[in-house]
Amino acid sequence: MRENQPAIYQSAEKCVDDVIKRVGKNIVLGMPLGLGKANHVANALYRRAAKDPNMNLTIITALSLERPSPSSELERRFLAPFIERIFGGYVDLEYVKALRKGAIPSNIEVKEFYTKAGAFLKTRHVQQNYISSNYTHAYRDILINEVNVVAQIVCKDTIDGQTYFSTSCNPEVTLDVVDGMRALEKAGKKIAIIAQINQNLPFMYGDAVVEPELFTDILDHPDCSFRLFSAPKMSVSATDYAIGLHASTLIKDGGTLQIGIGSLGDALCYGLQLRQQQNDQYQVVLKKSKIMDKFSETISTVGGVEAFKQGLVGSTEMLVDGYLHLMKCGVVKRKTYNNVHIQRLLNEGKIKEKITPKTLTVLLEEKAIRPKLTRKNFQFLQEFGIFKSAIGFEKGHIIDGETHIPADLNDQDNLDKVVKNCLGTKLKKGILIHGGFFLGPNSFYDELNNMTEEERRQINMTSVLNVNQLYGNQYGDEELKLLQRRHGRFVNACLMATLTGAVCSDGLESGQMVSGVGGQYNFVSQAHALPDGRSILMLKSTRVKDKAVHSNIVWKYGHITIPKHLRDIVITEYGIADLRAKSDKDVIAALLNITDSRFQDELLRTAKRAQKIPDDYQIPAPFKNNFPEWIKKTLAPFEREGFFPPFPFGTDFTKEELVLGKALRWLKERMAEGLGSKVSSIGKAISVRSVPEKVKPYLTRMQLDNPATSKERMMQKLVIYALTTCGAVI
Repeated sequence: MRENQPAIYQSAEKCVDDVIKRVGKNIVLGMPLGLGKANHVANALYRRAAKDPNMNLTIITALSLERPSPSSELERRFLAPFIERIFGGYVDLEYVKALRKGAIPSNIEVKEFYTKAGAFLKTRHVQQNYISSNYTHAYRDILINEVNVVAQIVCKDTIDGQTYFSTSCNPEVTLDVVDGMRALEKAGKKIAIIAQINQNLPFMYGDAVVEPELFTDILDHPDCSFRLFSAPKMSVSATDYAIGLHASTLIKDGGTLQIGIGSLGDALCYGLQLRQQQNDQYQVVLKKSKIMDKFSETISTVGGVEAFKQGLVGSTEMLVDGYLHLMKCGVVKRKTYNNVHIQRLLNEGKIKEKITPKTLTVLLEEKAIRPKLTRKNFQFLQEFGIFKSAIGFEKGHIIDGETHIPADLNDQDNLDKVVKNCLGTKLKKGILIHGGFFLGPNSFYDELNNMTEEERRQINMTSVLNVNQLYGNQYGDEELKLLQRRHGRFVNACLMATLTGAVCSDGLESGQMVSGVGGQYNFVSQAHALPDGRSILMLKSTRVKDKAVHSNIVWKYGHITIPKHLRDIVITEYGIADLRAKSDKDVIAALLNITDSRFQDELLRTAKRAQKIPDDYQIPAPFKNNFPEWIKKTLAPFEREGFFPPFPFGTDFTKEELVLGKALRWLKERMAEGLGSKVSSIGKAISVRSVPEKVKPYLTRMQLDNPATSKERMMQKLVIYALTTCGAVI
C-alpha cells in the first residue's frame, strides 16, 4: 500500500466542497498553460465564488483557451458546423466567457503570464492583471502569489502492475509548483493538488510520469474526460515560406532544434522536410530565390543545406506537431541520453548506439565504470541497454542463468565471458525530443495516442526548468545539457526589430500586452550561453495597420522583449541578418538588407541623421528589390509544381470551407475598406440575379440555398458576389 492516498471524487462539486472546507474561502487557483487545465474543477470553483461574495478566488495561469466566436451572422453560418466538428465536447472555461463579457465578479481575479496573441488587447481585466514573467520564473511567481490549489488534467496507465499518472501535456510548471506547495504544506499551509483524469490525453513519459500520491485529490469520472482543445492549423503564406526557407539553411546537422507553434514554425518544418527528402529540388529553390547568392557565408558558418545524416534532437518548451513530421522524414533522429558519460562518448564518436565489445572497453578506459563492477555500475549498464535486462547481480557476480561471472573485469577471462554472455544489442532510453508542454490540432493528439509505447518514450516531457535553461537544477547538470544541446538553434517569432538590433515580441509601446514573453528570453540567453548555440528570430518585414503598410523594422520602439546586447540572427522573408558581435553600423546595414524596400531609404536617412552609419553608405543593389511581388514571383513556379501548399501538414477545414473562407475574408476586407467600398460591394451584390451552378454547394453549406427572409436573400447575394468576384471559385 502506498502512503498518503489521495481522496477520490466522481463529482467536481463534491471535490470543490471538500477543498474549500480544507483550504478555506480564500483560494488562489494555479492551472497550467494551455491544454492542461482542469476545466470541470475550474468551473466549479468559479461558480461557487460567483455565488458567494464572501469567497475570494484568484486564478493564476496562462493561455486560457476558447472556441472561435463569430462576429456576424455570415460568420456564424460559416463557423458553426466547423466549431461543432472540431470543438464539440470541449468544456468551455466559464471565467473566459465572463472575461469576454466584462462580467468578472469583484471577488474573482484572473492573472495570466501569457495570453493568446492579440486576443485580449482591449480586455481591461486581462491587461491590468497580466504578470510579466520568464517561463522559467512562472513556477516561482505562482508560489509568490500564494497559490494554495492546483488543478490539472492527467491520464493514467499501468506500468509494471502499478498505476501511474502522466501529466502529459503540461509537466513544465506543475512539477515545480507542486514541489513548492508540498514544502509549504510541511510548514503548516493548507493546500489542494487536484488531478482531473482525462483519458483523451496521450500517456507521455519522461518526467511527466508521476505517482497518484503526488496529488491530494483526484476527480475521476468518465464525464470528466472531455474533448481536448484543438488549435487548428493556420495557412502558410508565401511570406511565411520565404522566412522558413531562410531559417532552414541555418540548422546544422547533428544539432538541436527548438521551434514554436504557428505558420512560421510550419514553414520552417516544411523547409527542413524539403531539404531532407528532396534535396535537389531544395537546392534549386535556394538558387532561384538567390538565398545562396546573398547569404552563403552565414549559411556555411551557422548551418548547411545538405540532407541530414546525423539528424537533429528536439529541445523545446512547446512540442508541436511539426516535430512528428520531422521524425517521420528523418530530420529528427539524433538520440540523446540522460547520462553524461554516454552522451559525451557519443558526441566524440567513441561509441555508437549499437553495442559492441568496444562499448564496454571504452567505458572502462574513460572511467565511466570501475573495473571491479559495483552494483551501481551494473544497474547503469543495464539501464542503458549495454547489458541485457535478463541478467542479475549478486555478491560481486553477474548472474546469467546458471552462469556466475565474477564482476572483476581486470581479469581478461571474466571480461571475455561478459562480452560473450552479457552485452545487449543497442543503447536504450534514447530521447529524440525534450519538451515542456504541447498543444495542437486533433490530428496531433490522435498521432500521439496512436504511437507505440516505445515511440512515446522517445519524447521526454519535462520541466521548463530543464528545456529552457542550462543552469543547475534537479533535471540534470549543466555539463549534460551542454553535451545534449550541441549546435542549438532556437527559432522563435517576433513582432518588430529596431534598426540597432533590439526585438519586440510580446507587447506594444502603448503598454498593452499582445501575448507574453513566455520562454523567448530564456532561449535567446541560452543560445548565447551555449558555445555553439544561435538564436534565430523570424520576423515578417511588414504589417498592415489602419489600411496602410508599415515596416516591422523600425528605428526605435517603445517596448522591447530582447535587448540589443542579446542580438543574434534575425530573418525576414528577404533574408538573414547575422548580428552577433557586430558594431552598430554593421547591424544597421545588415537589417536594412532584409527590410522591405519601400522603407529602406527613410530608415537609412534616419540612421545617418543619428550618426550611426557613414554619410556615404548606400544599400547594396542586390538588396534593393525587397518587394512582396518578388517573393510571390519567385515561389509561383514551384507552387504550380505542387510545392509550398497552403496547408503543408493538413487542415481541419473541408475543401468547401477553404473556398468559403477565402471568399468571406475577401468580403470582410472589402466591407472594412470604407463607406464607398461597402456601398459599392452591396450594390454589386444586389445586382446578382441568378445563382450560378458552381456556387450552389457553397450556398448549401451556408444554409442559404433556399433563403426564406429578405435578410437571408441579401446574405445569399453577398456570398455569390464574393465567391464569383474574388476568384475563390473558377
